[in-house]
Amino acid sequence: MPSETVENYLKAVFTLCGESPAGEAGMSRIAAMVGVTTGTATSMVKKLAGAKLARYERFGGVRLTAKGERAALDILRRHRLIETFLVQTLKLDWTAVHAEAERLEHAVSPVVLEALDAHLNHPRLDPHGDPIPGADGKTREPRGVPLSSLAQGDRFRVVRITNQHADFLSFVAAHALKPGAPGVVVAVDPIAQSIAVQADAHAPVTMAITAASLFVGESIHR
Repeated sequence: MPSETVENYLKAVFTLCGESPAGEAGMSRIAAMVGVTTGTATSMVKKLAGAKLARYERFGGVRLTAKGERAALDILRRHRLIETFLVQTLKLDWTAVHAEAERLEHAVSPVVLEALDAHLNHPRLDPHGDPIPGADGKTREPRGVPLSSLAQGDRFRVVRITNQHADFLSFVAAHALKPGAPGVVVAVDPIAQSIAVQADAHAPVTMAITAASLFVGESIHR
C-alpha cells in the first residue's frame, strides 16, 4: 500500500485532472490542495513519476498513469465509503465527516473496506453526492449540470456538492441545499456574476456564480 503522503498526492492529482478541460493537474494547484509549497509538490511528483504512478514533464501538467489512477480510485473508494458509514451508521453530521474520513482512509484494510461496503448495501454515492468507485475501479458519475449554468425559473434537485470544506458545507446546510434537495433559480445577474436560488420552503440565497458552480443539479421538469 502506498504511503499516506503518496495517497494524498494521488487523490489530489486525480481530482484536479477531472476538473481540468485538458485532463491534467497544474503544479501550483496540486501544492495548494495538498497544503505544501510548489517546490515540495514538484519533488513529490517527480517521485510519483519515478514509481510510474504519474507522468510529468518540466513546465507541463501532471497526469496519472493507469497504475496511479487505480491507486487513486482505491483511496477515493475508501474515503467515500468511510464518509457514508460515519453518516449512515454513526449518525455524524454530513458536513463534518470529510475531515474524519481523511484521517481514517489510510488505515482501512481491504478486508474491512469490503465489509463496510456490504454493511452499507453497496452505496453508489457518498453523503456529498460523490460517486463511490466500485471494487473493480469503475465509477458511475451522477447526472447533472452546475447550478451556475441554469437560468431564472429553472427547477432543479441538488445531486452533488463538489467542495468538501467544512465552512462551505455549513453554508450549504444553512440554506437547505444538500444533495436531494429540490430548488429553483430565483434570479441570475450576469453583471454582478451572481445567482439567487431557493430550496423549497426556505428563504432565497444569493451567491457568486463561482460558488454556484460547486453545486451539481439535475433538472426538474415542471
